[in-house]
Amino acid sequence: MAKDQGKGAGRRLTARDWVDEALIALGEGGLASVAVEPLAKRLKTTKGSFYWHFANREALIDAVLQRWEELNTEGVITAVNDEPDPERRLRNLFKAVPAATDGDPIEVVLVGSVRHPQVAAALRRVTERRIDYVTQILAELGFPADEARRRAVLIYTSHLGQTHLMHAAPDVLPAGRDDRKRYLETVLEVLLHRD
Repeated sequence: MAKDQGKGAGRRLTARDWVDEALIALGEGGLASVAVEPLAKRLKTTKGSFYWHFANREALIDAVLQRWEELNTEGVITAVNDEPDPERRLRNLFKAVPAATDGDPIEVVLVGSVRHPQVAAALRRVTERRIDYVTQILAELGFPADEARRRAVLIYTSHLGQTHLMHAAPDVLPAGRDDRKRYLETVLEVLLHRD
């Protein structure tokens, strides 16, 4: 196999190099940008390098979606999961999620591509994983299972709404750090309120 002369001139590109570049392209131009030829140009390499690592574009899309899941779901959960106190864990989650997604259009792009079967499957997995995780935290806080699930869905829809606003109408959201903190505290107070 010849060495790729791409971003790592003098070294062979890895499947991860292709996936990372495809993630960037996805955020910039949507799912259509995850295409072999444009990515090869971006990486300054040949299509042969792509086919060394992936059987086809669908295999790359699967790898990109898996990487996105790892970074934006499992990575965030791992970052907060060591906190033993469930309320603090939930508060940490509320801080970690915007930090991981601010300025990252990929989630919005993927929602816009939900008719693509691979994207639909990934969004379904991510949604279930995120809601299940929040449900678990709420159950630890003493909410009955059905109530924990309902509130977890509400928390997740709050996240989706906030993500949408960050990209569609960012001036609607609180801008300053203190204002943002108060906003998140208010959301948590409302969502954790018990009669």
